[in-house]
Amino acid sequence: MTTATRDTGALALKPYIRLLTTTQFAFNTGFYAVLPYLAAHLGDGLGMAGWLVGLVLGLRTFSQQGLFVVGGALTDRYGPRPVVLTGCALRIAGFCWLAQAGSTPTVIGAVLLIGFAAALFSPAVESETARAAVAHEHASGTPRAQVLAVFSAAGQAGAFIGPLLGSLLLLLGGGFRSACLAGAVVFVGVLVGHARLMPRGPRRVPAAAAGARTPLGILSDRPFLVLCLAYSCYLLSYNQLYLALPVEVERATGSQGALGGLFALSSLLVVVAQLPLTRWSARRIAPRTALIAGLAVVAAGFAAVPLAPGGPAGLLPGATLVVLLTLGQMLLVPAARGLVPDLVDDRRLGLATGALSSVSGLAVLVGSAATGTLLDTPGPVLWAVLAAVPLAGAGLALTLPSGRGAPSPADAGTDQL
Repeated sequence: MTTATRDTGALALKPYIRLLTTTQFAFNTGFYAVLPYLAAHLGDGLGMAGWLVGLVLGLRTFSQQGLFVVGGALTDRYGPRPVVLTGCALRIAGFCWLAQAGSTPTVIGAVLLIGFAAALFSPAVESETARAAVAHEHASGTPRAQVLAVFSAAGQAGAFIGPLLGSLLLLLGGGFRSACLAGAVVFVGVLVGHARLMPRGPRRVPAAAAGARTPLGILSDRPFLVLCLAYSCYLLSYNQLYLALPVEVERATGSQGALGGLFALSSLLVVVAQLPLTRWSARRIAPRTALIAGLAVVAAGFAAVPLAPGGPAGLLPGATLVVLLTLGQMLLVPAARGLVPDLVDDRRLGLATGALSSVSGLAVLVGSAATGTLLDTPGPVLWAVLAAVPLAGAGLALTLPSGRGAPSPADAGTDQL
């Protein structure tokens, strides 16, 4: 295999990986066509009080992120196909229900269904992508991180296009109901595509071994637990885009009007730079090193905020934070997900993928409450504490195994994906 062939391997993806990557793009397109406008619909359209809007949004997050481990366990037990198809069907039903919901109980029921649907299909798709990336690495010599980077970039592209689709529907006078129905149509397409193209043949966990493959059992694996904690430090830091960044933007400009542009900047950075950055890092540094470096870059983003000039360049601190946080994310997320197959048995990969998200989601829930109390403290203190979080994660990551690099050309076999 020539160097040129290996350098373009991330783009020469097999049909199954292309299906999973396209799925991630479609998931986020349909989801973000609705989510950015949900709070305004609940408050302005349905007249809900602010605390009730917050409760509804929190319940949606819990029913999704907190239950990822359930979807992962079901994927290990029954295989990805039935879990993905069930999740898509529930998401379609949830969006259609939300489009018609006009009371608090019906809205809560709809958002819980929407969240649980994602808790089913996302761990299934993510674990299958990790498994397929490892197989692609063995067969072609392309580092798994490059395949996972394509997956991440596709998700960010969907997160960028989804709100534009929702805005277009709102501008055309369709309202929130049209956005919900458009999201449902996207998932109908995903459901049909997977029903036709996703392989059959479920992967089943032997009954005698099922008890050992519980969330608590997998978290007793020290290296995997360390990865969960390090990843939690990243996710808690990334969540500051929704907590600390709005405070900084309002301090600098007097309003939060520039937030939309900064979020768009983050998504565009991932779409444009994710693949070349991961191609560079996957060839030159081990996954553990990429994880540590990414956390260090995230820490630098927080440390730079009180050092960046204000005045006419009042948005510069916030923009610096967004750029460095996004660069750190692009380095560490493919590396962290690529480490999971090295740390757990293949038969527990779905459960491990779900546990990684659920543990991190719990850490964000607890940690965000703690960091939220710091938002009124003097600037340098706040940013120093926030910078310490990813640095602690980098320290934890130092104890992890380095992870597999790309196999040599001699190790490459026939790609079966």
